[in-house]
Amino acid sequence: MPDASPGDGRVTLNRRVEERVREGHPVVFVLDKHGTPLQPASPARARKLLKGGRAVVARHTPFVIRLKDRAAAESQVDGVELGIDPGSKHTGIAVFTAKDGERRGMYAVELTHRGGAIRDKLTARAAYRRGRRSRNLRHRAPRFSNRTRPRGWLAPSLRHRVDTTMSWTARLARWAPVRAVHVELVAFDTHAMSNGRPLEGIEYQHGTLHGTEVRECLLAKWGRTCAYCGATGVPLNIDHIHPRSHGGSDRVSNLCTACVPCNEKKSDHPVGDFLKKSPQQLARILAQAKTPLHDAAAVNVTRWALWRALDAAFPTVRTGSGGRTKWNRARNGLPKTHTLDALCVGHLNTVTRAPARVLTVTATGRGTYARTRTDKYGFPRLRLPRQKTSFGYQTGDLARAVVPTGKKAGTHTGRIAVRATGRFNVKTAYGLIQGIGHKHFRLIQRADGYAYATRPEEPAIAA
Repeated sequence: MPDASPGDGRVTLNRRVEERVREGHPVVFVLDKHGTPLQPASPARARKLLKGGRAVVARHTPFVIRLKDRAAAESQVDGVELGIDPGSKHTGIAVFTAKDGERRGMYAVELTHRGGAIRDKLTARAAYRRGRRSRNLRHRAPRFSNRTRPRGWLAPSLRHRVDTTMSWTARLARWAPVRAVHVELVAFDTHAMSNGRPLEGIEYQHGTLHGTEVRECLLAKWGRTCAYCGATGVPLNIDHIHPRSHGGSDRVSNLCTACVPCNEKKSDHPVGDFLKKSPQQLARILAQAKTPLHDAAAVNVTRWALWRALDAAFPTVRTGSGGRTKWNRARNGLPKTHTLDALCVGHLNTVTRAPARVLTVTATGRGTYARTRTDKYGFPRLRLPRQKTSFGYQTGDLARAVVPTGKKAGTHTGRIAVRATGRFNVKTAYGLIQGIGHKHFRLIQRADGYAYATRPEEPAIAA
């Protein structure tokens, strides 16, 4: 498509989108002197309160301050709302204010789950137990009376997604006055996708939102690129790998994304004829087309459990579909990210502000109960100390070391790895510093099973 001329109406629309959705610094959460959440403040206001001695730092990441001279009854608290975009690997959470259909984003969190690591650990444990049955080990009587699973049971890798999302919504509710929660409930109809029912069926509502769930699934499956040439950042069409004129079906396993030139060039030719000069590319496309819908299935399985948990924890919970989220995001000229999807969940008119930076939270776990390390044959090669705490610290704590003299002189801030000798390692933004004495450290924040980082939010796109 040629670029718009200066007099084109699209330029005016693009300028309106940029003016309507502006970026701002993430807010600072504020507590009163009793720990009750108040309305979040701007970073400049928080610095003024801290510098004037009216507030103290309550938490480092996310940054939370506590006022020393004010209670919630003496303050005006309008409240905030949460938007949640649940996913298989990542979940986006947005904190915003809403008034007359206008949303102003205040804070954004991208939560990375460790469901894949949990699944791998369970698979390894099952392999260990299976191996014991064929070895000459002590006999354990079979147990069959404890195999019943309760109603609503979820696999640990799926339960983890619900628990971590609920954990962070509860944390945000402790730091901000949350009045309502908006969660994306409908993601993908995997039954319609996998069993060959037509995409134009009555299951998908016709109108502005028609077909967006299926299209979003295909974009995620093919990485938002053209399946044939790998082009990115261009308009993509939905193409039948095996053409319908040659007996191809409408199921998702026969669909891919293709740029306009590739889609027109392929036309109704069989994919084998179209890529006969590129057998490796043909094999890759056919293999990727048959990739199972693991992520979509995980979202579908956990969505109702998440909704029930949210409904029990918050007084007002509203739901929205993935199609409406995409429609809202496109109307406001916002790119595709988990946090911006969370900002656009449910019913809204416009988004006037989005946080410029996103807090990325990665679930890392809280360590392991095993006190030994084994080699590849299963024999112990290393024994760990029985306690995790050394000199008041444990691995994963956020601490600051001030070393006055020596080769390591300076201030080093980061996550620490404790040693029984009292010489700790600290991982800073500039590298790993080893062997710093524990007396130089001061605790900033205890390890809580998550790793924190920040990244810039994607800028607004032209409409």
